[in-house]
Amino acid sequence: MYSNDNEDKVKQIHPFIDKRVEDYCKQMHSNNNPSLRELERQTHLKFVRPNMLSGDWQGEFLMLICRLLKPKNILEIGTFSGYSTLCFALATEDDCKIDTIEALQEYEEFLRESFAKNNVLDKINMYFGQGLDVVKQLSTTYDLIFIDAEKVHYPEYFDMGVEKLNKGGLLIADNILWYGKVGLDYVNDKETQAIREFNLKVTQDERVENLIIPIRDGLMVARKL
Repeated sequence: MYSNDNEDKVKQIHPFIDKRVEDYCKQMHSNNNPSLRELERQTHLKFVRPNMLSGDWQGEFLMLICRLLKPKNILEIGTFSGYSTLCFALATEDDCKIDTIEALQEYEEFLRESFAKNNVLDKINMYFGQGLDVVKQLSTTYDLIFIDAEKVHYPEYFDMGVEKLNKGGLLIADNILWYGKVGLDYVNDKETQAIREFNLKVTQDERVENLIIPIRDGLMVARKL
């Protein structure tokens, strides 16, 4: 599928489908909430790497999942500017609680103001620190777990997350195609290796059924049996 020439080595293998098709797909979904559009705008204005947010195409998918699953407890590992957090909050019932973990304390003021502005702050518990350390301290079990944090720790996040996932619950992880690097045998940086390990670990775990959806940089979706 992939060649191993010098030209291929310097390419970023993303998007995975013809850009014209991807652009079309991005247009053919429900119009997202004005609050989400404003948050995306603010992210581009105030954050150094705004491309890290989920965006409207993936956001609509996460919201659809919430409306189908109707989770009561959600764990998010990796908050960033709070885009996916807001998607979860807007698409769930008032009694849903969202635990979200962000490594950088400096984002707290922005996040609190954003969630308060959208009247969802009461649904969200924010934790700041290293994800692996925080998850160990949480005693809740979850109907939905979303992983979008340090890629090198993805295998550990799965090990911890599947134990905290309720039967029938979903674990979703972002960036599991890693710009196509997972399919290139000659790419062996630590992030790529960790994501390959994560994908294999999920696929071989008999406690879940799973598939990869190539939206943006790839989503792994696993359901606990």
